[in-house]
Amino acid sequence: MDKKLRIVFMGTPEFAVPSFEILVNNGWNIVAVVTAPDRPQGRGQKLISSPVKDVALKYNIPVLQPTNLKSPDFKEELGGFKADLQIVVAFRMLPEIIWNMPARGTFNLHASLLPNYRGAAPINWVIINGETETGLTTFFLKHEIDTGSIIFQEKEPVFPDDTIGTLYDRLMIKGADLVLKTVAAIEDDKVVTFAQDERKAIHHAPKIFKERCEIDWRKSANDIHNLIRGLSPYPAAWTVLDGKNCKIFKSEVTDQISEGSIGAFHSDGKKELIFKTGDSSLRILELQLEGKKKLGIEEFLRGYKLL
Repeated sequence: MDKKLRIVFMGTPEFAVPSFEILVNNGWNIVAVVTAPDRPQGRGQKLISSPVKDVALKYNIPVLQPTNLKSPDFKEELGGFKADLQIVVAFRMLPEIIWNMPARGTFNLHASLLPNYRGAAPINWVIINGETETGLTTFFLKHEIDTGSIIFQEKEPVFPDDTIGTLYDRLMIKGADLVLKTVAAIEDDKVVTFAQDERKAIHHAPKIFKERCEIDWRKSANDIHNLIRGLSPYPAAWTVLDGKNCKIFKSEVTDQISEGSIGAFHSDGKKELIFKTGDSSLRILELQLEGKKKLGIEEFLRGYKLL
């Protein structure tokens, strides 16, 4: 195949890297990359570049880092690359003036089976809601976010022991293959899109803030377990334990009812820490007390005596 398409790739986090690299490694002509500006991090506030920028520099691909996607300067700079196609993987919402520039359009990779789980955090929410199946969608951008015509979809099971970390990794790799398939179809003019079925837009996937990560022990043990899975390892579900904030990364539902009121915990001081929930109990298997390291429950109990 004579790969003549001039492509601009837009993405920022690690999730976008495999999709970017698979295009480069398969000979597609990536003329520029658009990614987030460098951010200060750590105690020294050192400027850190995005994972996508790091890869772009490795391949000597020009990098654009606009602070304002609507600015005339950015539009002019982007237009200078004369892209036929733009690809968006884990990037900000684009204004129409940008996504409407290329003749072949702009498509996005979204980590759910659209229209279900539109929004910023679909991988988290499918686990939090106890789904057993999710997937990936490539679609052309339009005005309303995550609503454009679908190009391809791929299903992916959600296993009972999946966390946001394990499912994220699988979708990240599988998504790269779907991006590659989509670009090839666009190049060959073999794309047949279809509209999203609004009847399937059952759940939304909004950005998750710290307040949403607090465990409500009045809920069922299974719901809390799914919340923990859907937030592990980051940003992590949390509760207050012994007067301190405590992140919980791994748990299991148990019929062993903890004593006391809902939210109370029982521990044998050696191997078990069990919280009473709204309907039964939850055994904690991995946690991190404020100011301490992440530990398995036995190691934690060896070094910390709960009051």
